[in-house]
Amino acid sequence: MLDDRVRAVLRRLEQEDAEERAAGLPAADRSRAVEPTTGRFLFSLVAPQTDCEVLEIGGSRGYSTVWLAAGVRYLGGRVLSVEHDPRKVEAWRRSIAEAGLEDWAELLEGDAKEVVPGIADVFDVVFLDAEKENYEELFRQARTKLEPGAVVVADNVLSHSETLGAYSAARQADPTLESVTVPLDRGLELSVVLRAS
Repeated sequence: MLDDRVRAVLRRLEQEDAEERAAGLPAADRSRAVEPTTGRFLFSLVAPQTDCEVLEIGGSRGYSTVWLAAGVRYLGGRVLSVEHDPRKVEAWRRSIAEAGLEDWAELLEGDAKEVVPGIADVFDVVFLDAEKENYEELFRQARTKLEPGAVVVADNVLSHSETLGAYSAARQADPTLESVTVPLDRGLELSVVLRAS
């Protein structure tokens, strides 16, 4: 639920992101948060689902995690977030605690390419927002944890089309998926699993 605690954390993180971008900080030093409209989209995607299990690959400081966790809090579920940067891990923990969402979000620390294969769970939604050159491998790893009806949302497919254009094309050519590019903010590729690969 978007209560006062959640909204306060979202505002703080939005302000931090705006200040870092205005200061021209390198991408590796910024929060690299999704746009607020993408956050609302993610919230809207998970909130109507009962017992929604979410895998977030690339948690950063927790901005998108807060949106997702606030969404799954409605009808049950949880968010399992993966982040490798120790500075961002601490910020993630602070954000989730301040928002009061510890019961709905859990963090796995480490390189997603090493962490994701070891996860035994099955997920309803995967949010992919990691290093762009790793999307293809991370999608393949996450795909083994999805059943028909699951959705994969990949961010930045339009803002980084030179890198991720091939990712979108591969998803749209896959007969086991129904995939569409959504021109929201930096571009989202939505892929629904139709059948096992």
